[in-house]
Amino acid sequence: MPGRGVTKRALLRVAAAAALGRVARAQSRPPNFIYINADDLGYGDLGCYGSQIRTPNLDNMARGGVQFRQFYSASPLCSPSRAALMTGRYPTRVGVPDVLWPESPSGLPESETTVAEVLRTRNYRTMCVGKWHLGSQPQYLPTSRGFDEYFGIPYSNDMWPRVLLHNTTVVEDPANLDTLAERYTQQAVQFIAGSKERPFFLYLAPAMPHLPLAASARFRGKSGMGPYGDALEELDWSVGQVLAALGDHGVDDQTLVMFSSDNGPWFQGSAGRLRGRKAETFEGGMRMPFIARFPGRIPSGVVIQGMATTMDILPTLARLAGAPLPPNPLDGVNIWPLLTGEQSAVERDAFLYFSSLDVQCARLGRWKLHVARPNAPPWTPEPKVGYFNLPLPRPELYDLEADADESYDVAGDNPQIVADIRARMEALIDTFPDQVRTAWRYTLSRAVEDTNAGQWPVLKGG
Repeated sequence: MPGRGVTKRALLRVAAAAALGRVARAQSRPPNFIYINADDLGYGDLGCYGSQIRTPNLDNMARGGVQFRQFYSASPLCSPSRAALMTGRYPTRVGVPDVLWPESPSGLPESETTVAEVLRTRNYRTMCVGKWHLGSQPQYLPTSRGFDEYFGIPYSNDMWPRVLLHNTTVVEDPANLDTLAERYTQQAVQFIAGSKERPFFLYLAPAMPHLPLAASARFRGKSGMGPYGDALEELDWSVGQVLAALGDHGVDDQTLVMFSSDNGPWFQGSAGRLRGRKAETFEGGMRMPFIARFPGRIPSGVVIQGMATTMDILPTLARLAGAPLPPNPLDGVNIWPLLTGEQSAVERDAFLYFSSLDVQCARLGRWKLHVARPNAPPWTPEPKVGYFNLPLPRPELYDLEADADESYDVAGDNPQIVADIRARMEALIDTFPDQVRTAWRYTLSRAVEDTNAGQWPVLKGG
């Protein structure tokens, strides 16, 4: 009840002024950013993407924002995909074409600029929670790459020694995976609580659902979908806690929250109707769920068909923050017009699908051209002759709008499209470092020219 001398109308004026003040503060400083990057979560693993696993918080996030149908990682493997996210550049440009190990002496080169370093030019407070996987030596850890604070396992949870770090100090060895999701969530919520006075960037990279799977007691055995479902339901709970913290601390309408995965599912999990899995350049290995939510700034309940990639995150956040772009040329583009619905697509060159240093496919608009494939499937024993990237006897062309699972080759009906994409691929490859160009030449050297002029080389032996 209003105190003596204070009318209800006066209280309403005070409340309205406070609301206007919050709006003014939100508009006078750059927005906050949260990027949640799951590990080995497949395109078909969320309820809003067709899964039977319960993911109510992520489903609500999609209803309150936008979800993409054609969002891509820049690699079907952990370290390269994260290098692309952090730099806005292909991992083969930045020297991280393959998975890094705890004993690896290298990491993301210091000549590269991370999204955290970009945002710190605008006085952002930054934190990385979870899996880093871009180098475990001190000079490559998050606290040396633009993050004010780090809490997590610096590589995959199946690698040893499985140490849990706070900044550069080991706080647990081996890290207890059963309680890891709870602790990562607690760190994220605490960071949000302590960041109200400055714009912030939180990079939350859960350990799950990468193998070995784990979940806390409150989720273990509860999903009805085995350990994978348990881990995924706890991940969904974690997202819900982060979103609730934004509301609790009055920064919900100042924060762009994004959720995705680093690559497709490994031995468990679902790629939906997409062909392929982790480590493969079929769609199931590199097309990811992507959900974004920013109350009042992007629409609600919208499904976006336009294509985007993890390399687009850095230029998009830099634009929103008013931060300068890095000196190294970017492969990503600003997708803010897609997020707001101003455009249904953004202009970009062909998108290349890499397996390590090897180019295997390219996408342009609705079309995806396969030109090479390994001589053995991933995760199989190495053949006696070794692994090779081999040109296909004929390139394969798929219309991803009509045939997302890459089942029906239409190259023979569209020779001009094949020629156009192939020419763009070769022009792009010429802009990459020597290692990539050498790998491409080596791939072609394992074939002989087709007797039909202008056709793709045919493998020796037919």
